[in-house]
Amino acid sequence: MFSFNHFNFNVLDLGKSLKFYEEALGLKPVREKNPEDGSFKLVYLGDGKTGFTLELTWLRDRTEPYNLGDLEFHLAMVAEDFDAAHALHKKMDVICYENEKMGIYFINDPDGYWIEIVPQR
Repeated sequence: MFSFNHFNFNVLDLGKSLKFYEEALGLKPVREKNPEDGSFKLVYLGDGKTGFTLELTWLRDRTEPYNLGDLEFHLAMVAEDFDAAHALHKKMDVICYENEKMGIYFINDPDGYWIEIVPQR
């Protein structure tokens, strides 16, 4: 049997990403991995409610943005207060797609990854 552990996004600017994930989604670092040579850094973000984490991987020598292809993948988050979340994300200007019929929307992180926001049902 298997259970979910974490999901990974590679990021170009770790500081910018950490700020975004805390402001937009309330995610905070729960653990890190830092090799002695400083060539990369792994920061695991948690929601404080579940054991699932989002791993942000930063590579010291990476200077080019990541090619996300057709972006046919996304991470989904449940918003306890959907209207407040929508207002915050609108104010942050990070909403990239809305599907009003389904009652969901998507936001972009600083590297262009899509995050689906769904209401608590």
